[in-house]
Amino acid sequence: MPSSPALPGAAVVVRGLVKRYGDRAVVDGLSLEAAPGQVTAVLGPNGAGKTTTIECCEGLRAPDEGTVHVLGLDPRTDAAALRPRVGVMLQDGGLPTGVRAVEMLRHVAAMYARPRDVAELVERLGLASFARTTVRRLSGGQRQRLALAAAVVGRPEVVFLDEPSAGMDPQSRLAVWELVHELRADGVAIVLTTHLMDEAEQLADVVHVVDHGSVIASGTVPDLLASSGTPDGETSVRFEAPAGLPLDGLSSALGAAGAGTGPRWTVAEPRPGSYVVTGPADPAAVAALTAWLADRDALVSSLTVGRRTLEDVFLDLTGRHLR
Repeated sequence: MPSSPALPGAAVVVRGLVKRYGDRAVVDGLSLEAAPGQVTAVLGPNGAGKTTTIECCEGLRAPDEGTVHVLGLDPRTDAAALRPRVGVMLQDGGLPTGVRAVEMLRHVAAMYARPRDVAELVERLGLASFARTTVRRLSGGQRQRLALAAAVVGRPEVVFLDEPSAGMDPQSRLAVWELVHELRADGVAIVLTTHLMDEAEQLADVVHVVDHGSVIASGTVPDLLASSGTPDGETSVRFEAPAGLPLDGLSSALGAAGAGTGPRWTVAEPRPGSYVVTGPADPAAVAALTAWLADRDALVSSLTVGRRTLEDVFLDLTGRHLR
């Protein structure tokens, strides 16, 4: 994807980034921006290069080619100037394991000139229940909440969040989302990586889809849904049934239910036993689908009909098969 001019006042600007490990370029000419007061989601399959890209933005890795600027500074050479202005939440937490949770958070807060109130963060993110537990004894979700608190306690202008709600229960996840919304309202530039498409849909102002080391699509969620070639009225039918159903012929059966208009249908089994059928669903099409399943003696355990989602677009762009 060709580079475009940087957003006016962009907080993060990446241009032509290349990072190689040996002879393999895991990031290959990647360009993107993130603006203040926005959540910028970077999505991609495992191995797509998104984590390496974020690590270059954080100054943890040096680019082989291209440029990276955060708040107008180089994350490597200007690390000392950037450190008080940037918050980083690593997927593995990156926390010292021998210290008690809230003791660690207070220590981090003391490094900043104008930190957030630690007690408020403890309450917001539900840290009190494990305040005196050492980090090594925390569950994955507890570590994630503590890591998020450490990333935002210094009132950063830019925050990098790597899988912020991974391993969290629904209540904790909602608390994280509310805090992200608050940071955005305060003008913070938030760069988010996540494998949870509903999280990206709920939080992201702009989405960059990365695959094979490059950005292959960018835009708002509505932009991406509209640019995916989705006809008006197209929806997804998701159903759970025995794995490995022979899907050949299902598109034709659904098309025949469309009053001879030959509508386009796509059929996939992204996970064993989980199926997605995309097209202009109506009562006749749903009836044709259930009849097709009955002819094959396949019992459906669940079936839902709804609009196409960011997950559908993501799978169309990056492929529906594991690599």
